Amino acid sequence: MKKTHILGLALIGIAITVLTLQGSEMSSYATFADALAAEEGRQLKVVGTLAKDRPVEYDPVENPNYFTFYMNDEDGEQRRVILQTAKPQDFERSEQIVLTGRMKGDDFLASDMLMKCPSKYKDEEIRIRTKAPSATAAM
Repeated sequence: MKKTHILGLALIGIAITVLTLQGSEMSSYATFADALAAEEGRQLKVVGTLAKDRPVEYDPVENPNYFTFYMNDEDGEQRRVILQTAKPQDFERSEQIVLTGRMKGDDFLASDMLMKCPSKYKDEEIRIRTKAPSATAAM
């Protein structure tokens, strides 16, 4: 075999190894029940919506990196979420929340959060202004 063939096979082997490792880190969305059942320390992605009937706690004077709220997962289970960062702007307007983290007791400790916010164009009406008839056209 030529050296280029051996090098090519080695690169293909490395690529397969990298893709296999990356694939194991990619996971589908879980629920709070899945997070409770997961092995200790394993991080999962939980998707849900803000429980608007429950309190959102954030006091930037006391601790700017402590933010708690309640979230309903896709199965409707509600849990308290603790996020060790500042409260995101327009948090209450979010349509969907994706949390990365783990369960600790009854609380979900989030290490990362992504929010899907409503589009500013979603409910906007499109208005078309027509020209008013001019005074000279009426004559």
